[in-house]
Amino acid sequence: MSTKKEITISPSDWVSPAEAARIRGVSRQAITKLMKGGRIETIELAGRKLVRLSAVEAFKAKPPGRKKQGKSK
Repeated sequence: MSTKKEITISPSDWVSPAEAARIRGVSRQAITKLMKGGRIETIELAGRKLVRLSAVEAFKAKPPGRKKQGKSK
């Protein structure tokens, strides 16, 4: 039994990591880190990774730093 999910691929829905970086105004390495962390949707097609354009446009970055913890008494 196959566990792979079938996806309808429209070329205009997917971009390269380099194009995603240009759209977001960040480095390609930053996009690669998000891809590896599973924070943006990707597919592999003919040995190349592609990123869903809508995921790139809708991405919300986490606030920098660690979460504040309440003071203990």
